[in-house]
Amino acid sequence: MTTSRPRIFGIAGWKNSGKTGLAVRLVTEFTRRGYRISTIKHAHHDFDIDKVGADSFRHREAGAHEVTIVSGTRYAIMHELRGEPEPGFEEILARLAPCDLVLIEGYKREPIPKIEARRLQASNREPLAPHDGHIVAIAADHPVEDAGSLPVFDLDDTLAIADFIAAAVGLDTPAKS
Repeated sequence: MTTSRPRIFGIAGWKNSGKTGLAVRLVTEFTRRGYRISTIKHAHHDFDIDKVGADSFRHREAGAHEVTIVSGTRYAIMHELRGEPEPGFEEILARLAPCDLVLIEGYKREPIPKIEARRLQASNREPLAPHDGHIVAIAADHPVEDAGSLPVFDLDDTLAIADFIAAAVGLDTPAKS
């Protein structure tokens, strides 16, 4: 097991730009190829993952700092900040188990390689790439005039985008078991 930083690649864009759909398709494709993929999604708003009245919700509401739910299928750890600042990107990344690639959705200001997702239906269509040197490609559902030297992909061309990301992060062919 290695303690080095995992390979990471981000998907950035404005609300409704197609980030989540692209992330889901990429996880499916990389998993199909035999890779172990983890994801980190940044939310700019309050969110909750357990239901009011559930045991985990009751533990959290009672003041637990962390609540871990474990079953034969999965486990989840919820960490309540209780007024502490949001953890930094590197701190969250360090909590992940070893994997082949971590796909990052959001965190558009982090200095990581990323693809910019663009859709005509996005809430904001101002391009990110001209102001972010870490954007290495664009995926759009429309013609892109301002790409400069960046490669442009159709937002739905998951195979080509996955190939590009694999090459960009140096992802080798996974070992077959």
